[in-house]
Amino acid sequence: MPAPTTMTFFARFEADILSGKKTITLRDESESHYVPGSVVEVSTLEDGRVFCRLEILSVTPVQFDQLSEAHARQENMTLPQLKAVIQEIYPGIEHLYEVSYRLVG
Repeated sequence: MPAPTTMTFFARFEADILSGKKTITLRDESESHYVPGSVVEVSTLEDGRVFCRLEILSVTPVQFDQLSEAHARQENMTLPQLKAVIQEIYPGIEHLYEVSYRLVG
């Protein structure tokens, strides 16, 4: 399977990504195939508007019940907010992937 070259985020996360306040994303198995060192074009999920490029730094499995304040800080939210958002996007999920990234250019 070729490495993904694109990534989408809800538009509400754009400002946090561009400001460097959000440095990870938590995804399910279907979006766990990013390759460290690769660069992806990032767009909004709602309308496909491209707003930046990110370099993938790491992809690490994490259990939902192992999410910590550190994950929440990297997502620029509180742990209860983070868990609520994940349950909203992936109801009932247990196995996640932490995709760490940095803004390019």
